[in-house]
Amino acid sequence: MHTPVSVEDKKSFIRWFLNHYQLKKRESVWILNYLMNHDEILHHLHFVREAKFCPRGIIMTSQCSSETAFRFYKNQLVTTDAEKSFHDIRLNKTEALYLQLNFKKSYRSALYIAVLEENPFIPNDYFITAQDKEVAQQLLDQSRYEFQKSFLNKQIDQALDCMNEEAFLKLTKELQMLEENFLNQPKLLKR
Repeated sequence: MHTPVSVEDKKSFIRWFLNHYQLKKRESVWILNYLMNHDEILHHLHFVREAKFCPRGIIMTSQCSSETAFRFYKNQLVTTDAEKSFHDIRLNKTEALYLQLNFKKSYRSALYIAVLEENPFIPNDYFITAQDKEVAQQLLDQSRYEFQKSFLNKQIDQALDCMNEEAFLKLTKELQMLEENFLNQPKLLKR
């Protein structure tokens, strides 16, 4: 189980971040300073990736990053107005707030990773690419084919053991059709 990040660790990280990065919007600096000085809000603050999926999230970006300068998400509403965001933060101190910071090589920053938490609102398939889905489908098709082929081979053996020519002919025809259908499909996983 993941241990919650302490208020002190969050403060230390924000302090470090403000000393090392310049944000695209000066209001972002004000908000971070406000957060740093209010333990009650920090207690409910979570550093995450993909804050756009959160019920109440903020995205702030440093000058060294190409992403959008500032976004605030509240349920289905989105604003770039930092002042409105500040008022929402100030008026809802005990509500969970999810913060995404975009800065150069953030994924390499040990300090950021130390405060980063898993975002529980990211859809399960968000990081799955079209290629991943295609490979998974091919693997499923391959498994289904191998299962059906094995099943038919066992039934063919059983028909031979029982000397059932009619069943043997029917099952070998089914096996042949299965193999033709499978081999005519474009696949990466053919053996």
